[in-house]
Amino acid sequence: MNKNSCVLVFSGGQDSTTLLFHAKKLYKEVIAISFNYGQKHSLELECAKELCRKNEVEHHILDMGLLNQLAPNALTRSDLEVEKGEVAEDEVPNTFVDGRNMIFLTFAGVFAKQRDINVIMTGVSQSDFSGYPDCRDVFIKSLNTTLNLAMDYTFVLETPLMWLDKAETWNMAYELGVLDIIKNETLTCYNGVVGNGCGDCPACALRKNGYLEFKEKFLKV
Repeated sequence: MNKNSCVLVFSGGQDSTTLLFHAKKLYKEVIAISFNYGQKHSLELECAKELCRKNEVEHHILDMGLLNQLAPNALTRSDLEVEKGEVAEDEVPNTFVDGRNMIFLTFAGVFAKQRDINVIMTGVSQSDFSGYPDCRDVFIKSLNTTLNLAMDYTFVLETPLMWLDKAETWNMAYELGVLDIIKNETLTCYNGVVGNGCGDCPACALRKNGYLEFKEKFLKV
């Protein structure tokens, strides 16, 4: 097992950027991988690139444009509007991209094996489940087994945020000393607005409500 290195699935958003700094404390080498799949909020790739440049992290952007052809959704299609507000737990939002995390983690696995790296870190969270079935713990465990069997290699899929809600994720950034970076330099908004975002899409609602809860619960503000 290579215990010195980690491949991070990195979008440039709140969760994965928090993990970027978390991973840098745990591993001597962190390599970030981002994916271009025709997302409307493609500015996230520029955020990801700049964050890696500033923090001296090796960064790669892989082309996954085929996803846009296979899985019509509001994140990649200009003719579909992103739903506003938070989505009910029993509904799958129109921003869900079928197979996205499975494909991203599979390609991350192929990359990691070529670099003799075992650990792959991703920012999925079941606690803040937004109707995305590929954010569930059972999926990650299943895929971990599948990747090991498919490539005859030992992968460890790390999900440090799996059981944290958004308030706790904000607190993690605070404890890492990067709260201002997460607030101002990340892009979580589905409509491509850096920082606080558009304020209307589900990602912005989750981020804002989590921050307010973080201030009340952890900062006592």
